[in-house]
Amino acid sequence: MTRPLAPGDRIAPDLLLRAYANGVFPMAENADDPEVFWVRPEMRGVIPLEAFHAPRSLTKTVRQGRFDIRYDTDFAGVIDGCAEAREGRPSTWINQPIREAYGELFARGYCHTVEAWRDGALAGGLYGVTLGRAFFGESMFSRERDASKVCLVHLVERLRARGFVLLDTQFTTEHLKRFGAVDVPRARYETMLEEALQGEAEFGS
Repeated sequence: MTRPLAPGDRIAPDLLLRAYANGVFPMAENADDPEVFWVRPEMRGVIPLEAFHAPRSLTKTVRQGRFDIRYDTDFAGVIDGCAEAREGRPSTWINQPIREAYGELFARGYCHTVEAWRDGALAGGLYGVTLGRAFFGESMFSRERDASKVCLVHLVERLRARGFVLLDTQFTTEHLKRFGAVDVPRARYETMLEEALQGEAEFGS
């Protein structure tokens, strides 16, 4: 971790992109804390795209087309969903400087969403940052069962189809490990990142 930004400071988009290119990302203690600190984990979570696997029941849900999957249509709605309090998680690390910074990256085409809609309502989604051939996953949420998981399946399909080589999850959780997420040491991650930053991949909308 490095020195936090002082309350009231903004995260400049160019600084944020340079941070990602160097294996660093911002977080806050909670949604109401105006400070942001920078994180560079010793162990980094990634989902190897070639090793991604979804449970059979989830694959069936995807085939059924329960959700209308959209890309980049409602960034504000997705980050609101990721930041909202839920049972077992009264607060998140998404504070106002982070909202503003990723909103600017979205406007520039570096931040993207995968959204699950049902009956005209946003049921779940995820967002992340793209650089080169890397996708840096930031957060995901569900308001209906399996909504965010379905988004993850569609994200991986898109990354595979469009030439991405790195799906960074920052950390691993038991939930992500079910899909093939693993921890890699910082040195190995930085080699993977360097390779991913060589060349370009287009996420599209």
